[in-house]
Amino acid sequence: MITSFRTLILGMEIISCHSALCFHVVNFGYRDDINLCRSKLPIVKGKLPFHVVVRPGCGSSRYFHANILRLKRLNRCQPSRTVCSLSSDENVNSIFLSESYNSHVLDGEEDVISVIGRGKSVPKVLIPGLPDDSNGDSVAPISSCYWEWKPKLNVHYEKSGSENLESPPVLFLPGFGVGSFHYEKQLKDLGRDYRAWALDFLGQGMSLPSEDPTLRRKDGNKSILDGENHVWGFGDESETWAEELVYSVDLWRDQVRYFVEEVIKEPVYLVGNSLGGFVALYFAAYHPQLVKGVTLLNSTPFWGFLPNPARSPRLSRLFPWAGTFPLPSSVRKLIEVLWQKVSDPRSIEEILKQVYADHSTKVDKVFSRIIETAQHPAAAASFASIMFAPQGQLSFKEALSRCQMNDIPICLVYGKEDPWVTPIWGFQVKSQLQEAPYYEISPAGHCPHDEVPEVVNFLLRGWIRNLESNNSVALPLLDNPDDVNYDVVADLEFKRERSRKSVRVQFHGSRFSLWSWLSSRFKPLLERGLINSIK
Repeated sequence: MITSFRTLILGMEIISCHSALCFHVVNFGYRDDINLCRSKLPIVKGKLPFHVVVRPGCGSSRYFHANILRLKRLNRCQPSRTVCSLSSDENVNSIFLSESYNSHVLDGEEDVISVIGRGKSVPKVLIPGLPDDSNGDSVAPISSCYWEWKPKLNVHYEKSGSENLESPPVLFLPGFGVGSFHYEKQLKDLGRDYRAWALDFLGQGMSLPSEDPTLRRKDGNKSILDGENHVWGFGDESETWAEELVYSVDLWRDQVRYFVEEVIKEPVYLVGNSLGGFVALYFAAYHPQLVKGVTLLNSTPFWGFLPNPARSPRLSRLFPWAGTFPLPSSVRKLIEVLWQKVSDPRSIEEILKQVYADHSTKVDKVFSRIIETAQHPAAAASFASIMFAPQGQLSFKEALSRCQMNDIPICLVYGKEDPWVTPIWGFQVKSQLQEAPYYEISPAGHCPHDEVPEVVNFLLRGWIRNLESNNSVALPLLDNPDDVNYDVVADLEFKRERSRKSVRVQFHGSRFSLWSWLSSRFKPLLERGLINSIK
């Protein structure tokens, strides 16, 4: 149990819980090692209800720092957000609450900043599962659409929640190698509350060209990738409409800009995973007037291998090809061999095993959609163009700085077990943006939105509500907007396919220090090493 409750809680039982903003109401036997504050709610079962606040100074913790708990909380009679009446005949760890869009504390309380030592219990919060239409749940229908941005360049996107006219718009940007289909779990769920879009970047998903961007002479060389139908992009000269086509981050930035201006027609909340996170931040740095906020889901901190000609004109001249069509003969053999390896179903299956921490996650749909895209005649040349496209004009760090200067809200949501964008990358972003809320999810890998969509959707809803309310509604896992300075950890529980799953989420507050985080990781190792050496 929480240290302050070590001799306090005899047992608890849930009487009622509500999804609206409300109160914590508890009944228990107690001693004088806590402060209590009387609630204005009616007495339940003839017992006196109390609002509980933990006294600070309970010791050190790997999650929290007791010496920075604010003393003013001890004298506050402000209610929190969950109604629970508790008595002494149930163990607190066995309590579960009914589902709603608001979280409910299961063991501990949302408005208590806890001091949790190693081996101690962690507060449990029940969050909604995904809606299931087979069980009669309301699911937002998804529409598949095309938008012609330029001649021959048709952009595929999916949308939901079009009837939510008064709600803010949310635009999801996918990672490399996938498309809008990777956000199906967000569109079906969040589309019930918001207007939601998911975009396929040009050169990926279903935004691949509908015809060959190159012309081929009759005596042209045949690619080893050619079957009965030749692959596109390996011709001898470029079609007029594709003369300047390069699948670069600058192209995707412009694609997002015109999509927001012409299709959505108002500023949006951007949510991007991996490459999509990089593009979201890059776009926001150039067009802050079109952005209400950015959520980075395990965002890659860099993109592109070749130098940008505007930033490094001399260096860029050393690389004669920069992703244009057709592919030059000097790189064709390399791309052909590489593509055969990358597009192999066994390779794709292995990559999915790497990026999903929980191998019980169903990825059949994702796998089949990736295979389908890889079989498109333009896929190989598009892959080559993406790989050889120059870097953007701004680095990830520079884009962060621009967003910071323009006061663009940023939220960080990272899977802890990501083998590619490891936690250190997320913490580097957090160290640059101290005020940005940072949620670390475990277990979760590179694609937390698909692996633990229940958690990501819960965090997105809460973050958007916080911004739309001008911070009058607290961030997810926090009871009070002022609590953003401190670290909080909780186990989020949800139902999935008639079973209950639990995921740990740690919120890192604005007093986060990269050095402190590194120290907390290495200190236990040093302590164990010292103990072993003494033994």
